[in-house]
Amino acid sequence: MGFATTSKLILVMLLWAVCFPLILAGIGSAPHLSFATLRALLAATVLLALTAILGRRFPRDLRVWALLALSGFGATSLGFLGMFHAAEFISPGVATVIANTQPLMAAVLAHAFLDERLDARAKTGLALGFAGIVLIAVPRLLAPGAATYAVGVAYIGLAALGITGSNVLLKRLAGRVDPLVAMGIQLAFGSVPLAIAAGLTEIPAAIDWSPTFVIVLLALALPGTALVYWLWFSLLAALPLNRANAFSFLIPVFGLAMGVGWFGESLGGFEIIGVTLTLIGLARVIRGSSENRTVQTQAARGRA
Repeated sequence: MGFATTSKLILVMLLWAVCFPLILAGIGSAPHLSFATLRALLAATVLLALTAILGRRFPRDLRVWALLALSGFGATSLGFLGMFHAAEFISPGVATVIANTQPLMAAVLAHAFLDERLDARAKTGLALGFAGIVLIAVPRLLAPGAATYAVGVAYIGLAALGITGSNVLLKRLAGRVDPLVAMGIQLAFGSVPLAIAAGLTEIPAAIDWSPTFVIVLLALALPGTALVYWLWFSLLAALPLNRANAFSFLIPVFGLAMGVGWFGESLGGFEIIGVTLTLIGLARVIRGSSENRTVQTQAARGRA
């Protein structure tokens, strides 16, 4: 994996790590689903506008449109619904653990539908990465007032499941559709169920359009959604899903780093060990995937 690709993956995870704090910063100014809908619609509008300006071609295959619609329902409709609602019911520590089961679920689906196989090193790396996430979350799980609610767990689980399914679908489409077009369409499709649900259950007019909320919304929708979705889909065209997805274990690591750097938080023993395990696990996944790809390439050459 080259330096440029690795840098893009790290940037993607950093942008995703910033999203949850932004959601928490803006959730008091807008109903949950209305906020989620605005995020998706604004990001979709920007991507589709760029598509038109740059003259990118839309897909003509109805099957591609169907897969993009399903992907939008998973990552945007279910993903945003779960993330925005979970912020009300569940602690960040628990949310981190549950959300980061996504690489493990994706590994199972990638094996079943994408024929991506993990060697023993990569499997061990995924297990170490997840163990590290659990240790990072332990202090918050044990903190006073960190009791969780089943509904919050369900929301985060729903988001993780939706994102996992979407990633498998996007991997099947990667390289076949222009990233700007694909992500613009996906977000547009995904925003429709959110908008309908918001209209039926909330009062969108109750949004407090304060300068702070506008700044949060722009940050969440543009770099936090439009840019990161475009980068992610572009990366999936060049990498196996499991290899790219393993980098998502960095998200809580970045969250800790932001807490230390911006809010003066300190790291305890659990967190230091958790970060170490996470980084070791990620390194094993990358190395295992690289070696596996080399073996497959050599075998293919031998058959030729």
